[in-house]
Amino acid sequence: MAVSADHIRDKLTKELGAVHVDVEDTSQNRCAASFKVLVVSPQFEGKPLLQRHRMVNTCLVEELKEIHAFEQKTLTPEQWDKLKLQ
Repeated sequence: MAVSADHIRDKLTKELGAVHVDVEDTSQNRCAASFKVLVVSPQFEGKPLLQRHRMVNTCLVEELKEIHAFEQKTLTPEQWDKLKLQ
């Protein structure tokens, strides 16, 4: 299965109810081996960072088998709004 930034974005949006998802292919040749994601979801509300990351990892369990490196940042909508104001 070829993993693409669009596929990751769509899956996180659908399964985590994300209101904002940024996905960047950080592979040297854009070969879909390394990704950096920002996920903003109300489902993260009240959850510690580790639990949020586990939610993302669970959502992408099959895709992560094909990915060499995966960096994620997970925020609630409130945290995202505050970050945008900075």
